[in-house]
Amino acid sequence: MSDYIFLFLLLFLSYIIGSTPTSIIMGRITRGIDIREHGSGNAGGTNAFRILGWKPALVVVAVDVLKGWFPVAILAPMFFEFQNIPDLGVVQILCGFLAVLGHTYTIFGGFKGGKGVGTLGGMMIALFPMVFPFCLAIAIITIILTGYVSLASIIASCSLPILLLLLPPFLGLPPASLSIMVFSLLVPWFIIFTHRSNIQRLRNGDENQFEKAMIFKRK
Repeated sequence: MSDYIFLFLLLFLSYIIGSTPTSIIMGRITRGIDIREHGSGNAGGTNAFRILGWKPALVVVAVDVLKGWFPVAILAPMFFEFQNIPDLGVVQILCGFLAVLGHTYTIFGGFKGGKGVGTLGGMMIALFPMVFPFCLAIAIITIILTGYVSLASIIASCSLPILLLLLPPFLGLPPASLSIMVFSLLVPWFIIFTHRSNIQRLRNGDENQFEKAMIFKRK
């Protein structure tokens, strides 16, 4: 089997893994509903928390993160070990991107899924283990201060290339490869694109707030 056929099968498998409609399944199991018909209409962790409660939402987020981590951390290195591909980073990026694409446009849900944040987070854990905790901290702080999960996702994704550029020399580590650096510049554009409706609601002042997370808000 040629390298390109094997790569195609690997990418297709990554897409299928990403397409697992976690929140839709949890909605059917726990409430007998299609979660896309409730709340924000999004098949992601935030809407799962809002509609199904924190326990099903925790399962949704954990599986969504795993969907992004597994193709990048496990499948891509396995492929790279046995095929004549010069850059592991490129293979990892392709696998992760197909997983995120599968989550956002799931083949098992009429190509209407989530916004890809959780699955992209799993991909980032595998690709950027040094930077991810800082991005996560930025997202958490933003949620606590504003209550907007969408805004937190956008700000955290925009911080990724900056942190990837600044942290390695500060920590005495080698710089990121060119493929990883280029990908980090594309992440904010994807997150902004998938959150374009949220951005419009933020501008209109009617975006949903995660008020329980705003621990410093005066009651």
